[in-house]
Amino acid sequence: MRRLGGVGVLVTRPQPQSLPLCRLLEEHGATTFRLPAIEIEPAASLPELAARLEPLEPSDLLVFTSANAVRFGAALLERRQDLSLAAIGPATMRALGEAGFRVSYTPSGGFDSEHLLDEPGLQQLAGRRVVLIKGEGGRALLATELAKRGARILAIDVYRRRPARPDAALLRQAEERAAAGLLQVVTATSLEIAAALLELATPALRGAFERTHWLVPGARVAAGLAPLGLDVPLIEAASAADQDLVDALLRWRASTSGA
Repeated sequence: MRRLGGVGVLVTRPQPQSLPLCRLLEEHGATTFRLPAIEIEPAASLPELAARLEPLEPSDLLVFTSANAVRFGAALLERRQDLSLAAIGPATMRALGEAGFRVSYTPSGGFDSEHLLDEPGLQQLAGRRVVLIKGEGGRALLATELAKRGARILAIDVYRRRPARPDAALLRQAEERAAAGLLQVVTATSLEIAAALLELATPALRGAFERTHWLVPGARVAAGLAPLGLDVPLIEAASAADQDLVDALLRWRASTSGA
C-alpha cells in the first residue's frame, strides 16, 4: 500500500545523501523533488589533513560525527584495525562498516551527540586522546563534554559545508511544482539546511514554503525555525535517519487521512 500517494516532498539534503531518502519516500508513493540547500566539499587535501594528525596509537579514540566525516576522513586511518572508533549514529556506523572498519561505540537510544555521550564506555577518559573527525563549524558539545571527562581533544575538520547555488532552471522547476500544488512537505534535517534553503529561495518559493509542512528531526531543529522567521506546521521525526523521517510522514499522513 502506497500510503504517501499524493504527497510531494522537497528533499533538501546535499547530494548524494538525498538519494536514499528519495528512494524510500518514493517506495511509499510520495513524489520527490531534489533541491539541495547546501553542498559538501573537502576542507583540505588528504596530505594536509594527515599532517595535522599525530601518529595514531591503539589507545586513541576516533569519533566520526557524520557519514560525510567518514567519506572525507576514513583514509586517515590507513586501513588500521587496531583503533577504537565511535560513530554518532547508524548512517555513520554504516559508512564506517562499508569502508571496512569496526565501530566500538555508537548510541543505543538516539542519533546525536547527547546520546553518544551517554555511552558507558565514554564516561572515563582521563588522559586519553580523542580525535574528532568532523566538518567545519557545527556543535561544540562533544568536544566540550569529552574534555570535561579528561580527554585530550584533537579536532580534525575534514569537510566543509557551503550554501548551494542552484541554477535558475532548477529554481523555476521548484516554483512550478509549488504553484501546481505538488509540494506538501519541505524537509530540513538541520538548521543549517533550513537557513540555506530560505536564503536561496525566490520570493515565490519563500511564500510556498510558508504554506507547507516542514519535516524536521527533533525538538532542537523544530525550535530553531522560528528565529529564522518561519511559523509553519511541523512534522517532527525521532531523528534525521531516513527511516525515522519516513515513519514520521506516515504517521502524519495517517492522522490527516483518518486512517
